[in-house]
Amino acid sequence: MTDNISARPPAMVPALQRLYRPFDTTAETLLRVVAGALLVTHGYTKILNPFGAAGMVESLGFYPGVFWSPLLAATEFFGGILIAIGLFTRPASFAAMIVLLVTVYFHGIVKAEGLGGAEKSILWAAIFLFFAVRGSNAHSVDAKLGRQI
Repeated sequence: MTDNISARPPAMVPALQRLYRPFDTTAETLLRVVAGALLVTHGYTKILNPFGAAGMVESLGFYPGVFWSPLLAATEFFGGILIAIGLFTRPASFAAMIVLLVTVYFHGIVKAEGLGGAEKSILWAAIFLFFAVRGSNAHSVDAKLGRQI
């Protein structure tokens, strides 16, 4: 199986290819770590009060809120940790993407904020889609364990 990085066309300025190639994996790792860490910080307040969002999730049609609220808190907090360290990256990223797609619906439709209200959630959902499909890279716990889920 060929690596996506090696299958890339040459840079428009070939002299810069030597600059870009060493940073491919590093940039991808940085994006994964930052995205995971920010998800952790977003979920931190929820994990301190796991039932605190019960009313909000029920207002979106997720019943019972006492089930979905702790699941939301765990997905954001623990899922963010997993994504940041690169362990179970694909399933954790997929779960985070689902959470973000719900926030797209919440801001874009329920709160009627349109694209302006949903754009950050769309961007975050796209980032987590990338890692759900791609998985982690050599700089991850998954790689150190010799597996990719």
